[in-house]
This record gives sequence, structure tokens and C-alpha cells, in this order.
Amino acid sequence: MTSFTRRAVLAGMAAAAATRVRAQTGTWPSETIRIVVPFAPGGSTDAAARLAAPGLQQRLGVPIIVENRSGAAGSIGSDIVAKAKPDGYTWLLTFDSHALMPVLVPNLPFDLQKGFDPVTQIGRAPYVIACKPDKPFRTIEDAFEAAKSRGISFGSTGNGTIGHLVMLMMLRRKGVEMTHLPYRSGGLAVNDAVAGHVDMMIGSAALLAPQVSSGTLRPLLQLGAQRLAGLPDTPTAEEAGFKDLTAEAWWGVFGPAGVPEPVLKRFQAALIESYREPRIAKQFTETNQAELVLGDGPALARFVERQISTWGEVARANNVKPD
Repeated sequence: MTSFTRRAVLAGMAAAAATRVRAQTGTWPSETIRIVVPFAPGGSTDAAARLAAPGLQQRLGVPIIVENRSGAAGSIGSDIVAKAKPDGYTWLLTFDSHALMPVLVPNLPFDLQKGFDPVTQIGRAPYVIACKPDKPFRTIEDAFEAAKSRGISFGSTGNGTIGHLVMLMMLRRKGVEMTHLPYRSGGLAVNDAVAGHVDMMIGSAALLAPQVSSGTLRPLLQLGAQRLAGLPDTPTAEEAGFKDLTAEAWWGVFGPAGVPEPVLKRFQAALIESYREPRIAKQFTETNQAELVLGDGPALARFVERQISTWGEVARANNVKPD
């Protein structure tokens, strides 16, 4: 009798839990899901979103659209997600400048750490400095030397991105100056670098991999701890004399604060499974020279907190101002 009663109680508890889940998720998903990318099309963040979209659509059974809403260091698109209804139909897929918005955007209209539910850090990739092959720089030292006697420009994927900040750190160590040209997206920066309109650019290995492999850009320096397999002849910053200097781009996914946990967990699982598909994983890791992370939400929250502290300090030390 006792055993039967215990089973009945457990069954009742399970039924109640299932009812709560159904109440929270309803028939989710039952309509189009949008992934907001807070940058223009053509960059690595946009590409990361579009890589996952078909797998998400297959797993969740609803259309997935990628919506580019660029501007103000990514805060325009981020604000859309922060203010969206937390029903699982609006998500943010963003880039490393996410952690710098409190420094770069005056009167930020949302709380960076309280306004979002972290889902997963997709991956990371070292930054790479590259130039058009007909530029006179064979090494990064050549560029620094040239900057002492004439104006040199470098492009980045945006003001306050980690790429921009690490360039400022190197320039300060070398005691030289260069003109910074921030672009609204990685795609625009790459186009101008390939065309020679900017002397060199810094972007993630994932962004620059196609141009480096095709020979339309020449890599000068990589900012990972070790040389990438795809860049065996390109020195790291440490090898070039910048002791203990590394810089990695990263991509993460967030929802508006308050997404029901069952919805968030289901979306997270579908997202991670999509990136782990062999074809997608190969594209991300081998073709794009990036590393998949795919941790949980709390791990992403802790990571972002460290990024805010580390790079926020660099931005303030270098007096980086909003665009």
C-alpha cells in the first residue's frame, strides 16, 4: 500500500511538472522565430546565424529568419531583443563588442547583464591582421615602421570591438599612431581591404579565412596563443615580440530576460545540435579556422562578465569613444 501510494505521489508530481511545462511553453514553437544580428550582412556574425538557421528550422519545425539590425556598436539590434516579449520567438546572435556596449554607448537603453538570458557561446577565433598583397608590408613590423614616417590606416569590424582595442594596445606599445576606420560589418571592412582602400585590417580568422586562402589578403599577424593550422607561416603576437598578448573574437546567443526555462532549454538544445552537425562543424572549425564552444547559459554569463571587466578597462585606458 505504501509503495502504491509513493508511486501515485510520484506520478502525480510528474504530471504536475508536465502540466507546468505545457503551461509555460504552450505549443511553442508555433510561428516564425527571428534571430536578430545587430550588424550588417556579410560579416562573421551574420554568417554564424545563417549557418545555424536550416538546422534550427528542421529541429523546431517553424521558419527561422535572420534579421540584420545594425548600428550604434550593436546596441540597436540588441535593444530590439532586450525589449521583445520573452516568448521564445526573438533571439540575439551577437559579437564580442556586446561586452563593450556600456563603455561605447551613452545612456545604454537596457541593462547588459540583466536584460538578457544567455543561451550559449557559439565559438571563438583569434584575431588576424592582414593586408592586400600589393601593399609593401611583409610583416607587422613593416607596418609599424611605415607608420613612423607616413599615415597608415587600419580597418576593423567596428569601434570598440576587441580587434580595435588590441590594435590600440599594440600601437601604444610601439609608440606609433595609425588612422582607425571602423566599419558597420566585417563584410564591408573586408571589401575595402581587398580593394586596397585601407592599408590593412584586423578581423577574426573566421572572417578573413576565405580571402587569406584565396590570396586576396596576406596575413601579417595572428593573435591566438598558438599558430592556426590554416596559418602555419604567420607569427603570433607573442612571436612578434608582444609578450602575453592574445585576442579572440567570440559569438554568443541571448534571449530577452524572462524566457521560460523549458523554451530556452529547447532552443538551446536545437541550436547546439545544429552547430554540431558534421557539415556545419567542419565549416566553422576547418574552413573558418574557429573553435566551437557551445557551453551552457551560466558559462556564457560568466564569460561575458570577464569580458566586460577586461576589455572595458582597455577601452577606458585608451579613451575609446562612441562612434
